[in-house]
Amino acid sequence: MESRISTHFEKQAEACDRMGSPFTAQLCRLLPEILDRNTRTGARVLDWSGAPGEDALALRLCGGLHALVLAGEDAELAGVYPPGTASRDAVGAAVAGTIARHDARLCATLDSAPQTNEIARSAMLLPGFLTIARETGLPLDLREIGSSAGLNLLFDRFHYCYGESIWGDAASPVKLAPEVRGAAPDLSGRLEIASRGGSDIAPIDVAQESERLRLTSYVWAGQAARLERLVAAISLADGASLSLEKADAADFVEAALAMREPDRVLVLFHSIMWQYLPFETQSRIEAALEKAGRAGGAPIAWLRMEPSDMKEPFARVSLTLWPEGTRRDLARCDFHGRWIEWIGADV
Repeated sequence: MESRISTHFEKQAEACDRMGSPFTAQLCRLLPEILDRNTRTGARVLDWSGAPGEDALALRLCGGLHALVLAGEDAELAGVYPPGTASRDAVGAAVAGTIARHDARLCATLDSAPQTNEIARSAMLLPGFLTIARETGLPLDLREIGSSAGLNLLFDRFHYCYGESIWGDAASPVKLAPEVRGAAPDLSGRLEIASRGGSDIAPIDVAQESERLRLTSYVWAGQAARLERLVAAISLADGASLSLEKADAADFVEAALAMREPDRVLVLFHSIMWQYLPFETQSRIEAALEKAGRAGGAPIAWLRMEPSDMKEPFARVSLTLWPEGTRRDLARCDFHGRWIEWIGADV
């Protein structure tokens, strides 16, 4: 396998090891040994014309394989997937057979970038939303970019536990309890959501079975808790009053700013997606927020959970609130929402 492709698969394996998916890590290390140009899938991966890391090439293929397992369409492959255990050789043989049997389908899955909707990230963002509500005293108009299926727009319908601090509906099927490093975040104050809306270049409609399968297939095999959270959140989406648009992120933000209400705070938020936006799109969003924020009127908040430096082994929850327009880092946290270290303080 070309060195750039094998290097990419190894880097993805290392990331899977760090984030608690040893099976997917093993899969990423096996695939370079299995793939060849005798299948359409192998040839396409080996001759990938784009940047494999930026395109998340390994996860495209891993998602396609996982979808076959979740759909019950390949018993041999399912037999070596978690929660069962199998030897490295057995996994390799099963994967090779699956690629041969489902070559056309797996090749087609390489067309689309992975779609994730990590519900646990809501536990990183909730204290930020509460900070905005306390400091503005206004209802929140939520606008999310990179929404995927929009499930994190329903964050106020989940139940949260930060050590001894509790928030939300105890009867919710979505229960989030991240590890708290240091002091627990401040969960005080009244939160009122006036409206919810999101955008994505390829939004997922979880009302469609094929779309639900696609979304769940990108949860790494063996991470049962992540999959359970996602399925529970999907159950809450039925009848939810939120809208998702297929739109460029900058177009969506500019339109939302143009239509903001005088007695509400417009909250733009996103999590682990900023790095995938073109520089021009990032610049347009930043310029639009700054211009609208300095022009006066109702407050504008920009809440994000993103890495500030790709070399850091954690993300940061940051808030900019206009008219002041000063960025504050509120927390450090795990990319998948497994832990949070609250460092922010109210103004």
